Amino acid sequence: MTLPHLPELGLGGGPLGNYLRPVSDGQAREVVDAAWESGIRYFDTAPYYGLGLAERRLGAALRDRPRSEYVLSTKVGRLIRPGPGGPGIFAVADDRHAVWDFSRDGVLRSLEESLERLGTGHVDILLVHDPDRHWPQALDEAFATLADLRAQGVVKAIGVGMNQPAMLAAFVRNADPDVLLAAGQCTLLRRTAFDELLPLCAERGVPVVAAGLFHRGLLAEPPSDPPPEVRPILDACAAYGVPVAGAAMRFPLRHPAVRSILIGAHTPAQVLANVADFRTPVPEGLWAAL
Repeated sequence: MTLPHLPELGLGGGPLGNYLRPVSDGQAREVVDAAWESGIRYFDTAPYYGLGLAERRLGAALRDRPRSEYVLSTKVGRLIRPGPGGPGIFAVADDRHAVWDFSRDGVLRSLEESLERLGTGHVDILLVHDPDRHWPQALDEAFATLADLRAQGVVKAIGVGMNQPAMLAAFVRNADPDVLLAAGQCTLLRRTAFDELLPLCAERGVPVVAAGLFHRGLLAEPPSDPPPEVRPILDACAAYGVPVAGAAMRFPLRHPAVRSILIGAHTPAQVLANVADFRTPVPEGLWAAL
């Protein structure tokens, strides 16, 4: 199978799972509707986001959309099970928890449960999610299972999604991912992926999806008293009349290995603002200043 066409801009599903703060079902639906009406056709989610909530909400919002018109990705590595265990960064009830599982059976169960929550017959892209402390099993069992699913035509493309570049590079060297999702690594504030990962991906022809570009809103809705490391970015963007969110979204796409970016939003207004900022031209002088 081959990687489906990925638009430059996609919607990340974390906020649909009440990432950092609660979002109502209706508001989550409005976020997806706003993304769709803005032309977004790539949607990423995971069982971990809201401990199943994000997948259910995204599936409900997409259910009446033509399935052939959008790309859908989700992840494996955590199974959502009943019982308290701490919702962590998601504002959801403490009545379920995530269990790490990178076994073959765990991967197959995870996909089956994701399809049920999403209400769809297939996902286009399946990613191993955050295997930082599970490298041997993630490579030998989880990724090998994804490769079997790809060979069987169950999914079109497979890969890995993580918050650190070293292990992503190891997957490129030791497996055959179709795509990588690099969160918080190729941003205006954190450029760790540029040292090794992105050059390696460009050399091997592995496209990268960049996420976590706003650093919990610092580069989308900066506070009145931003951290010292953010101030030069804000000043440079202001000098060139470019929204900082627009520069943050465009920055990773300047590298030839980066195919797409994901944005998250808690409100439809945030979606519309981000799309407008994304479409704002960025002069070359700003990149030199940054």
